Amino acid sequence: MEMLPLEGVRVLEIGQLVAIPGAGQQLVELGADVIKLEPPGGEAARRTDAAYAVAILRSYNRGKRSLRLDLKDPGDKAFARKLVATCDVVLHNWRPGALERLGFGHQQLAEIRRDIISVSVSGFGPHGPSATRPGLDIAAQAESGLMSMTGEADRHPQRVGTPVIDHATTYVVTQAVLAALLRRDRFGAGAEIRVPLLDVAIHLQTPNWTEQQVTGNMMSRCGNGQPSVAPAADVIDAADGPIVISGYQDHAWVRLCEAAGRPELADDPRFADNASRVANRTELLRTLSEALSSKSAAETVDALASAGVVAAVVRTYDQVMAAEDVIANGVFSPARAAAGEAYVVPRLPYHASPPLFRTPGPVPELGENDTEIRDCAAVREPTARDSVRRSCSRP
Repeated sequence: MEMLPLEGVRVLEIGQLVAIPGAGQQLVELGADVIKLEPPGGEAARRTDAAYAVAILRSYNRGKRSLRLDLKDPGDKAFARKLVATCDVVLHNWRPGALERLGFGHQQLAEIRRDIISVSVSGFGPHGPSATRPGLDIAAQAESGLMSMTGEADRHPQRVGTPVIDHATTYVVTQAVLAALLRRDRFGAGAEIRVPLLDVAIHLQTPNWTEQQVTGNMMSRCGNGQPSVAPAADVIDAADGPIVISGYQDHAWVRLCEAAGRPELADDPRFADNASRVANRTELLRTLSEALSSKSAAETVDALASAGVVAAVVRTYDQVMAAEDVIANGVFSPARAAAGEAYVVPRLPYHASPPLFRTPGPVPELGENDTEIRDCAAVREPTARDSVRRSCSRP
């Protein structure tokens, strides 16, 4: 018997693309029944055959149930209200104000179910001049300062090579839902949670904000490497490709020099302490590359790791999927598209015993579950067990 943490929890997802569907995906894997409410034409990712849209649909919608409703239609709207009464959580990332106008803002949801938990994702937060602006991952990367920190110093700012803010937001939403469910079980209170992409993007850079205050200097992009320590997150070339190394602490620097076959570099005045290594970073990296370029990337990383130095091969996606560590730890899980096509996706990135999450089923077709969800048996009322569990959990 599965003992998944969200077994019996029902989530209504009114979302599209990444942030909300991604959070709903995690809740599915944790055991929740996630009903994906979609407009008649389907969510945005269904309405294009671009590879990126197909990837989004397949990545973030496995194991859900798809319900097709038009919230502007009186009959569908009435059914949606009935459905809300059976749900523990409502997730959405519609434009701010859109669901309120349709009667599904938090206060309106709370009139249907007093202890409802609602989570909304927006671009820039509920207050300020940008509250109603449309906002996607790239806007948050740009306006949070993240793009200003990404790329080479003398080139244009660069975006991170994946929708990192959207995906980080999925974890934030999931964490908030779990916290709100725990509080509701203990105290019986619902919650309204609002997660701005901009806030998430700024939060991801916490050490940078603190470092800027410590140094008094404006943070700026410098390509690879950490501005105030060296070598740290620096890339050098091995015989068959690049590796990244970090050995800036004094004891790690000594070990790095020994592993590179150049122990005398530890006492070289150019590199004798961190400040000197930062000031002479270009020469430092050239010297290390010369010392380490005779062996393959894998051999070099093995030698450095054996000496206690942090190092890693810079892998392509194909190399990642074939890596022994990735295979041994089962990082990728099997998945199926609605038509049965097999592919793999990364599973939730933790291990637990007994398991805390499951491998979900396929991506549903648009409206695949309309009949079963509309069936009265599928629309359950909040149970006495729900309230008993909450009251018994109170301190």
